[in-house]
Amino acid sequence: MSETGLIRSEHTYNEILRTAYELFIEQGYHGTSMRQIAKRAGIALGGIYNHFSSKEEVFRSVLFEYYPLRTMLPAMATAQGDTIEEFVKDAASRMMETLGNRQDHLHLMFIEFIEFKSAHIPELFKAYFPEGMQIAQRLLQWDDKLRPIPLPIIARSFLGLFFSYYVTGILLSSVAVPEFTKNGMDYFVDIYLHGILAGEEPKTSDQHSESISLKE
Repeated sequence: MSETGLIRSEHTYNEILRTAYELFIEQGYHGTSMRQIAKRAGIALGGIYNHFSSKEEVFRSVLFEYYPLRTMLPAMATAQGDTIEEFVKDAASRMMETLGNRQDHLHLMFIEFIEFKSAHIPELFKAYFPEGMQIAQRLLQWDDKLRPIPLPIIARSFLGLFFSYYVTGILLSSVAVPEFTKNGMDYFVDIYLHGILAGEEPKTSDQHSESISLKE
């Protein structure tokens, strides 16, 4: 294939992905047909099958192209801070900014969860986990401040806590009391790093089990 042909083929491929993404967001996966994708993309139906063998393959490619982690992790990788508090807050703020710029990315996640029962998540995890762990490993420069918790759990708890911060902000901020949002990021960073208990050393799982045994 000539260079011009390759460029044209790549353009068609990208146009199919962009169009399919729009339609999946608007109508869901099951509500979108290959014919609709072809019509909006301005190509013949057979043109899609030159690039994709099925609609699910189109969705899988869309998922990897537009999944929030694809842009969120590079943004978080640029986080800075002279202290662990500054670093965590900057990483979380960059995560929020990326998610806020493209709220439709969440729709794509929900399509994957609901319509595909998370069938593609293991593959996504395998693709993005190493990049996420590289970011988490930057916390080790403050290892003297960290409790002996496995680094994957630290990374998972970060994503879980701040993703919930973002989602609950979207769902409830318009109807909640002012305290629901005021200084919310500062409080979430503090909770992530120090918990909600005042002046009490957190128990390990062994200590927790021991305390239960003593009560019995």
